[in-house]
Amino acid sequence: QVQLVESGGGLVQAGDSLRLSCTASGRTFSGYVMGWFRQTPGKDREFVAGIGRSAGNTYYADSVKGRFTISRDNAKNTVYLQMNSLKPEDTAVYYCAAAAYIGNWYDTRNYDYWGPGTQVTVSS
Repeated sequence: QVQLVESGGGLVQAGDSLRLSCTASGRTFSGYVMGWFRQTPGKDREFVAGIGRSAGNTYYADSVKGRFTISRDNAKNTVYLQMNSLKPEDTAVYYCAAAAYIGNWYDTRNYDYWGPGTQVTVSS
């Protein structure tokens, strides 16, 4: 079992930056690939970014490529999402997720554990 807790969300203005953190407890964090997703009311949860077990591989949705950076610190059991140049359309609840095995990074069904989410609101 893995417990995930996100933090770092908040209300910012367009163009600002935020760094989200997701801290894991339970089983060996380094054994999981990690993803960040986001969701707005009435819409499906969408993939934002993913990172391999040793941080060697990273993946991004086209909508955030060049603005967001995912990283992880296995010694701290934490994955981060650095979000720069935020836009109002980035407003969402952001979730981190862990997967023991990943085929399709974009498919929520591939992830075994989820955090409760953290709200990010970007005002124009």
